[in-house]
Amino acid sequence: MRVSSLARAALLTLPLLSISLPALADIKIGVGVPLSGRLAAVGTQLRRGADQAVHDINAKGGVLGQKLVVDAVDDGGEPTQAVAAANRLVTDKVAMVMGHMTTGTTMPAAQVYADEGMIVITPSSTSPELTAQGWDTLFRTCGRDDQQGLVIGTYLANHYKTGKIAVVDDQTTYGKGLADAVRATLKARGVPVALNGVLTAGEKDFSSMVTRLKSADVDAVFYGGLYPEAGLLVRQSRTAGLKAAFLAGDTLASDEFWTTAGTMGEGVMMAYNADVRQSPAAKEALEGFRKNGGEPNIFSLYAYAAVQVWAEAAAKAGSTDPRKVAAVLHSGQEFPTAVGTVSYDAKGDRKQNDYVIYSWHDGAYAPLAK
Repeated sequence: MRVSSLARAALLTLPLLSISLPALADIKIGVGVPLSGRLAAVGTQLRRGADQAVHDINAKGGVLGQKLVVDAVDDGGEPTQAVAAANRLVTDKVAMVMGHMTTGTTMPAAQVYADEGMIVITPSSTSPELTAQGWDTLFRTCGRDDQQGLVIGTYLANHYKTGKIAVVDDQTTYGKGLADAVRATLKARGVPVALNGVLTAGEKDFSSMVTRLKSADVDAVFYGGLYPEAGLLVRQSRTAGLKAAFLAGDTLASDEFWTTAGTMGEGVMMAYNADVRQSPAAKEALEGFRKNGGEPNIFSLYAYAAVQVWAEAAAKAGSTDPRKVAAVLHSGQEFPTAVGTVSYDAKGDRKQNDYVIYSWHDGAYAPLAK
């Protein structure tokens, strides 16, 4: 029997067709952060961290042979919008979520993720209340308010024990929680708070609070709240002639604070984790950031680490199944990241705690000399 050349060619392709496999689908990495509104400056830096991590991981072959892609959703820095963003990411079937920025947005969004059994790793939500909810798929690469509150309160007690200390907060979960941790530390050390006060997040005129601070003749002010109001409070206080020292939490690690406060932000202090930008662990990540947009904000590195931790855990689990990944994260294993070693306790809190005091000088912040 003679076979035509056309038929012969068709037959030769059959073995190739029979062993061809469908291409592996991309793995979606969800990002839920404020990309608009008053907190967009830090939200954009968090998004940048996730983007760079995905880029670097893909350059090394991705995760389980699959490419990662970022699926970013704007939560506006608002709780209601954060829930909508979370539902969108659930619908998009992302493998994990890097987010959200504040405790006020992470808390409601995390409930959505918990109901769906999705992994969420926040780089910046520090309230102890988050990991007290019992959600076994929630983790963070940052520390906790009680940890940084202890460091801030101890600094105040050591340097202003005989002076007058004011503690002001913005009544948010983050701000009040951090301020309460500072108050508790001062009380434990026998240091009284001369003035307690509250502001409202989003307001811009703090003249009445400035008047109270001046009238009380305080020597130091701790502000528990976010960077937009912190910058305004410092600027308005200095303009009014208040010479007291100012301290705040990790939210001040944003260039927008200096943009708002200007040179009046000189000497303002804050608590943050040890400066990972000087660590050998961050070297490779920093090189990537510098090639793609320049020096990163420190928040970017914690977002980068959140994606890193998930990718390493998924590789060890041999799966992107959230339960299997969560089991690896809860196993106590140590993961090398751009912010140093990360390992978790049973609640999803990072075991490593290295808060230190920083000071702003000439538009940049650096750890205080010991």
